[in-house]
Amino acid sequence: MIKPLTRHKIVILSVIASLFLNSCVTKQDIVYFQNAKDFETIVDTDTFTAKLKVGDILSIYISVLTATTDDGNIIDPAKPYNIVRQGGGGGGASFIDYLIDVDGNIDFPVLGKIKLLGLTVEEAKALIKKKFSEGRLLKDPVVIVRVLNFRITIDGEVRSPGVYPVSGERISILEALGMAGGLTIKGRRDNVTIIRDFNGTKTISRIDLTTKEVFNSPVYYLTQNDIVYVEPNNSAISSASGDTRIGTIISITSFILTTALIFVTRN
Repeated sequence: MIKPLTRHKIVILSVIASLFLNSCVTKQDIVYFQNAKDFETIVDTDTFTAKLKVGDILSIYISVLTATTDDGNIIDPAKPYNIVRQGGGGGGASFIDYLIDVDGNIDFPVLGKIKLLGLTVEEAKALIKKKFSEGRLLKDPVVIVRVLNFRITIDGEVRSPGVYPVSGERISILEALGMAGGLTIKGRRDNVTIIRDFNGTKTISRIDLTTKEVFNSPVYYLTQNDIVYVEPNNSAISSASGDTRIGTIISITSFILTTALIFVTRN
């Protein structure tokens, strides 16, 4: 004859079952910068600057204070200087878009092919200005370069996954996640994946948001077309739909508890 379970044993069994079935999310799973001390100063040692890539679309704007070239000749508006703001109210100016081709060049009016692959925006501006000066084409031109297709993809356990445009020249991982509404309670903070592509070569890096070392990570600042993926934590995996293992465990546990209660009631 099977010895019935006492009420004390049933309570213990119920507690064990509850602990087993519930996947709790702890403070260590969700809090950022856990090892940062109060009033601690963290020096940013990262000198990261985004580099131009194949496929980047650049908006380039040239302006001069006078309507003369470096050798004193008057600029003819009929020539490819429609990108130049002429002094004295002559002619308007606008940004013109240029694509960095597979060889890393843009095809610029008058200057021809200019290789910008791998340069920073500041280096690209300096190179274009130098070529105008070397060709004695413009005197002291002001060069403005902007990356138009700077965007990042944020996916996984964030509140608003999607593709986000970036207006500046760089963005941090924390700013990017903020644009996506932040991580959900089911997102892993300690293993965020960044997939980066540079001219066909992909690198995969991981970053831990729960530590202060995140600020000095080589992928703390993102580049054009980076993909940020936040994987689900154990709680999300356990509660995922279609998890037949959890369903089976619940059924078995319910059967055991029901049977135990029947024995106690009869006795």
